[in-house]
Amino acid sequence: MSGSMIFAPDWRRALVVLGALALLAGCGPTEVVVKGSFPPPLLEPLPLTLGVWYGDDFAHHEFSDEATGRSGSSWVVKSGEAQVQMWDTLLTGMFDRLVHLDDRPGPGQVTPVVDAVLIPHVDELQYAIPAHTNVKVYEIWMRYRFELVTTDGQPIAEWTMSAYGKTPTAFMQSDQAAVNLAAVVALRDAGANFATLFTRVPAVRDWLQHRPQRRPRHAAEVQL
Repeated sequence: MSGSMIFAPDWRRALVVLGALALLAGCGPTEVVVKGSFPPPLLEPLPLTLGVWYGDDFAHHEFSDEATGRSGSSWVVKSGEAQVQMWDTLLTGMFDRLVHLDDRPGPGQVTPVVDAVLIPHVDELQYAIPAHTNVKVYEIWMRYRFELVTTDGQPIAEWTMSAYGKTPTAFMQSDQAAVNLAAVVALRDAGANFATLFTRVPAVRDWLQHRPQRRPRHAAEVQL
């Protein structure tokens, strides 16, 4: 009897602690995994076999917004999967062939036969969230940096490009849907800008003009 009287307060304290931990776990950040559709570009593919390497920071890209007060909410927006999906779709449509690399190209590494390797980065990201919870319009701005290198990692060109996305309407079903749509619009804007600007980058244009020509991969052998 006396033993149970001694340990009862300890059990009560333990239950209080466990309840507080469960409450904290339930108040974690809102997570959004960006999902969307990305149509292929409507243009004539360049006669190039392009390699692409997505670094871990790019392939698993995410950004977060920490709550500033008790009434605020924290966000974690995971865009890496959608980034890879969009860029794969875009580059497959822009070039004669797309080859994925497992490692960053460099001296001594075995690299597939490609004309060049593209390495994309998200160097900066800014976002604006609604000032009032009943206005669900989100804005996302990204600055990309691209490296175009040879199969042994020698630089061909490097340039930056911006992309912008905004939720087109405040009448969304949820904040998560609004954030997702803003991210998808920003990715589509990035694809359109890249397709328009790639051949206009001075170093890329110079490389295209002076690189050795090769046979298109669809050329047929004719035997007489």
